[in-house]
Amino acid sequence: MRRPIIGITCYVEPASFTVWQDTTAALLPYMYVEQVVRAGGQPVLLPPAGDPAGVVPGLDGLILAGGGDIDPARYGQDAQERTGYVRKFRDEAEFSLLATALDAGLPYLGVCRGLQVLNVALGGTLLQHLPDVVGHTDHCPGPGRFGHLPVTPVPGTRLAKALGEDPVTVPHYHHQAVDRLAPGLTVTATAADGTIEAVELDSGRFTGRFTVAVQWHPEAAEDHALFEALVAAC
Repeated sequence: MRRPIIGITCYVEPASFTVWQDTTAALLPYMYVEQVVRAGGQPVLLPPAGDPAGVVPGLDGLILAGGGDIDPARYGQDAQERTGYVRKFRDEAEFSLLATALDAGLPYLGVCRGLQVLNVALGGTLLQHLPDVVGHTDHCPGPGRFGHLPVTPVPGTRLAKALGEDPVTVPHYHHQAVDRLAPGLTVTATAADGTIEAVELDSGRFTGRFTVAVQWHPEAAEDHALFEALVAAC
């Protein structure tokens, strides 16, 4: 039996590697790839170019990976001073890809930005700079440094089935979070400061499908349960 094919969205950013300096590259932290392979899937990178939504029929599952902030105009706000790394071409590609994937019933795991895209696509809004609300920077302590905070899964949810119902410490790197929750989404984990840390889609025509998103970075965790749950759903 072949491995389920898991599409993973990726960045397009200036990068330097081997002999190439400041070259525009489609790239992704390799931790995502390792987690998918370890869970039994076959990763395929999906750059925000061409027609990403057109590949959905060839996928068994989808991961929307972390990245820069969504253009606040998509949820009716002006950009604040701390909002950054907005890539409108990536927004356009991923919102189209997500809509097609949801319509197709594709198992979905959103990571950090992937949770935010899901919430905004379904009509929710975002807090543009979380420290202004919670009064600390523990969710994103510094450039390239993960914060390690506990989150508490909600009993009976898909997340709790994967991670258990006790608080679990996970790697965070986000300065934004859900503000107004989109219709049809249910909160499945929170941090001690009240930040929404995970959601799932559980109503209407999507009932029963694996549509799970987390605000933290499970690709950087030692636990592989979320990737295993995605591959199992495929």
